[in-house]
This record gives sequence, structure tokens and C-alpha cells, in this order.
Amino acid sequence: MVNKTIVAGAGGLVGGELLNILLSSPGYDEVLILVRKELLLKHPKLTQLVVDFNRLHYYSAAITGNTLFCCLGSTRKKTPDLTEYRKIDHDYPLQLAQIGLANNISQYHLVSAIGADPGSSNFYTKMKGETERDIINVGLPGLHIYRPSFLAGKRNESRPMEGFFSIVMKLVDPLLFGGLRKYKSIAAATVAKAMFNQSLKNEPGVHIYPSDKIKELA
Repeated sequence: MVNKTIVAGAGGLVGGELLNILLSSPGYDEVLILVRKELLLKHPKLTQLVVDFNRLHYYSAAITGNTLFCCLGSTRKKTPDLTEYRKIDHDYPLQLAQIGLANNISQYHLVSAIGADPGSSNFYTKMKGETERDIINVGLPGLHIYRPSFLAGKRNESRPMEGFFSIVMKLVDPLLFGGLRKYKSIAAATVAKAMFNQSLKNEPGVHIYPSDKIKELA
């Protein structure tokens, strides 16, 4: 049986790392990525589907496979309009979960964020918490939610503030231990590896992994 996976957000920090792992590993035979525009990448296992994310259900017949990885996300700087920001971080992942359930996808892996809480007073953590809650309510057979702390890695676009925080976190990380370990920065490649490893187990139910647990799974 062909083992096929779908990745949304393959052009991002975690999604790009995950795509490299999927293409180089024998764990999956086919990799379908959902993109706004094609990536400059060719591989025998890779298929790129250019989609309008505002009309995801138009492509539902093509979004089929065993596993769906959702690495979608934006920033306030990149998407200052909060309505558009919510579309990317909440609406699109939720619609993909609904499509996945309808198409009998057995497992869904979502990149969320540390502190995700629908009751939070912070826009970002509240939105992430609502995304988790709403996708849990979809009722997928297997749902895996990853809550990384500050993500370290080389991005395609310039983000000066994140460069600054990277330096700060290198100084702060050694001071975080015990219950504070989950706040240590984490490499995007580590998150991607954990997602890949967990997908091979194909465990049913809802699983939520804080940042320190993600490192153990990688």
C-alpha cells in the first residue's frame, strides 16, 4: 500500500525542515505539498498542488493520503490585518482538518505554540488555543499537537527582531531548567523530526506535546 502524506506550510521554517525529512526518508512513498506558488524543488516523490487557501474545499478531492501535516502560520509583521492573520493560523488549519476527516486521513499533525489557550487575553496565544480546540472538536482519528517555544532556524525572509531574540535566548536557555525547560528555544529541525517520528507510530487519539517533550521525541 502506498504511504502518502500531505504538507501545508512546506515553505515555512518547520515545514521546510519537515519536507526535507519526508523526501529523504523511506517512511513515505508520496509527498503532496499545498502551496500558494510552486517551490523551486523537484523530487520523484514530490507533487506540488497550487491552491487558493481561501477556497480550500475546491481542492478537497486532491487532498488525500494517510497523514496530514499542518505547519501554517504567520506573524503580525507579515500579516498586520488580524482578520487575515486568523485565517492563516486558525481557519485554514481547521478547514484542512475537516477535509482530512472527510477523506479518511488517519492522522493530523499541527504546529501550534507554547502557551496556546482559548481563554488567554493575548491575541496570539488565544488564537492558537482556539485553533487547537476547534480542530480537536473535528474528531479526527489521530491528532498530534506540537507546542514549540521560540523557534530557531534559518528563515527565507529577514526578521531582525527574531535575530535579536535568538541571541537573547542563547543567553537565557542555560538558566531554564525544571518546570521552565519547556520555554527553552527549540530548533525547527527538532520539531520537524519529532513530527515525522510520531507520524510513523500512527497513534490514535489526541496528543499534545510541549516544547521539552518535542525534544525528547525528536
